[in-house]
Amino acid sequence: MKVAILGTRGVPANYGGFETLAEELGRRLADRGHDVTVYGRRGFVDPELQTHRGMRLVVLPAIRTKHLETVSHTFLSAVHAAFARYDAALLCNAANAPFIPVLRWTGIPVAINVDGLERKRRKWGAAGRAYYRLGERLAAWLPNTLITDARVIQRYYRRYYHRSSEMIAYGGDLEPPTTSATLERLGLEPEQYVLYVSRFEPENNPDRVLDAWLRVAGDRRLVMVGGAPYADRLTRRIHALADHRVVLPGTVYGDGYRELLFNCRVYVHATEVGGTHPALVEAMGAARPVLYYDTPENREVASGAGVGFRFSGNAALETVLNELLDDGLRLEELREASRCRVAERYRWSSVTDAYEEVLQSLC
Repeated sequence: MKVAILGTRGVPANYGGFETLAEELGRRLADRGHDVTVYGRRGFVDPELQTHRGMRLVVLPAIRTKHLETVSHTFLSAVHAAFARYDAALLCNAANAPFIPVLRWTGIPVAINVDGLERKRRKWGAAGRAYYRLGERLAAWLPNTLITDARVIQRYYRRYYHRSSEMIAYGGDLEPPTTSATLERLGLEPEQYVLYVSRFEPENNPDRVLDAWLRVAGDRRLVMVGGAPYADRLTRRIHALADHRVVLPGTVYGDGYRELLFNCRVYVHATEVGGTHPALVEAMGAARPVLYYDTPENREVASGAGVGFRFSGNAALETVLNELLDDGLRLEELREASRCRVAERYRWSSVTDAYEEVLQSLC
């Protein structure tokens, strides 16, 4: 097949879940002999880079504002792809659904991965929420195939839009790191820190995680990996709250990210919006004990492989951390549960099989 992947910031992956999907899926499809092109954005991908891990790259500009960056880039990508005559296109993000006709009018069948319910993110005002609700409706009506990454989201589209979908999750079986340069640079010892990885946006609760950590006893450290291009106020608040036990390295990708992930004592996942979050799946794939904010989506992903928490009451994050961090037997049980959960349900080879089947059916 000649396949295009649109709607992400591009590869090499250096931002979030859709970028990880584009890289891990795209390279595996290329390894299987398919001709894969990934569209990326200037500012995130080097315009001089033409290929990456067997994938062709097309780097196009975008209007760099919170409301227009994604849609402006995807519009240009769809126009470019329409003239390239792909056999099938995978579009990411329900916000990009309005551009499906650009592809279908030229005969390119489209599958769209809608992610979670983006309109629930607190960063969006009334106009942003209305646009994302429109995107949901169009994602239900316009593509050849609708893809959801969690049963919760699949049920949502079936209930509110009467549209069935293919449920395909993310993979989490990352290769272990072979270096320790990032740990050394940050002054970290294996198993002696708690890890949080996410963009510093309100619905990811970095400030609430940090506030809970300040009430956790001991000398271990909290490493908060992340940042956000349009959340300067929250980022400043995180830096103001942090004490000497908190490490704020900014964004970390590639080998450095895997070092931090595979060597943490506990992984904390505090996102409250979305479907299947790649970072949570990857933490389980690294056989880490995971604590997850207790939402239906996170509960579905972790199942018995993690411990749910809230930000108040008997299951408050600081209470769970104080009870768990020195309980070696319980930590080992959770490591094994994480390992088994990913082996059973979240392997990239299986994810690629599912996407390959969907894309071939479109052809």
